[in-house]
Amino acid sequence: MVMEQLGNVFSSFGLSTAAGLNAYLPLLIVALTARFTDLITLQKPWDALEHPIVIVLLAILLIVEMTADKIPAIDTANDVINTAIRPAAGAVLFAAQANLINDVHPALALACGLLIAGTVHAAKSTARPVVTATTGGLGNPVVSVVEDVISAAMTVVSILAPVLVVFFMAAVGYLAYRWVRRRRAKRAAA
Repeated sequence: MVMEQLGNVFSSFGLSTAAGLNAYLPLLIVALTARFTDLITLQKPWDALEHPIVIVLLAILLIVEMTADKIPAIDTANDVINTAIRPAAGAVLFAAQANLINDVHPALALACGLLIAGTVHAAKSTARPVVTATTGGLGNPVVSVVEDVISAAMTVVSILAPVLVVFFMAAVGYLAYRWVRRRRAKRAAA
């Protein structure tokens, strides 16, 4: 019971982190997983994610977001629009998963998800203009695909092996730290 609850907490953190990179990808994966498998059981009111209309809407929004996020200048506008959407998606995902833990107040779960996804989104939104400026926009699609892959992988890990979320987040953080250090070293050398 304790391990299951701990797994739900790790899963909640992982899902809200993934939403900070891409709002609709983790929502869609969770919705499809809950609808077609027994890996996730969403309780009310979060079970609305499983409705076919919601799933189709999430798929359409995902296509729009993934397309917009690959185009320089439009990706910046997309990040501005998603300043409210990504943290809200993180709040929903955290609360939906934490809902399985009876001791977590829904407001606390929503606040945690909002803060986690909001922090990840803020870091992404701060880094993206730097990528645009240093690569003339050519690096944006590459960075966007990497973000999408990380978001999808984090979502899958959060569902299948939530204990690994801590290691996954540490690895991504370490790689981001190394990338920033290399960029600074190159700039200092130039």
